[in-house]
Amino acid sequence: MRDFFDNRMAEAPPDGVTEPMAALWWLGKGGWQTGSEWEKAHALCQGAEGETAYDRVHALAHWIEGDRSNSDYWYRRAGTSRRYEDPEKEARHILEQLTNQAADQAPTARP
Repeated sequence: MRDFFDNRMAEAPPDGVTEPMAALWWLGKGGWQTGSEWEKAHALCQGAEGETAYDRVHALAHWIEGDRSNSDYWYRRAGTSRRYEDPEKEARHILEQLTNQAADQAPTARP
């Protein structure tokens, strides 16, 4: 399977991902730095403040921005805390949790 964050040539996030996953993708596309991709990710996160998945990615965005106190605020709102000291590792951790959550919520086939 191709790495979700191996996206330097792609123009947009993969089809079918949730908005929080798309925000993570934009952060990765931007090289875990502020810039136009960070702005896209941040806008997606702000679109659903108060929803845990969005708030976790919002926390990561502010951490990348260098605003640790704001990042900590969003982690608290999401009911969690930073797990890693590297933004990419943290993003991979968040992505894994979002992927598992999406799988748990997927409708099951009926016989």
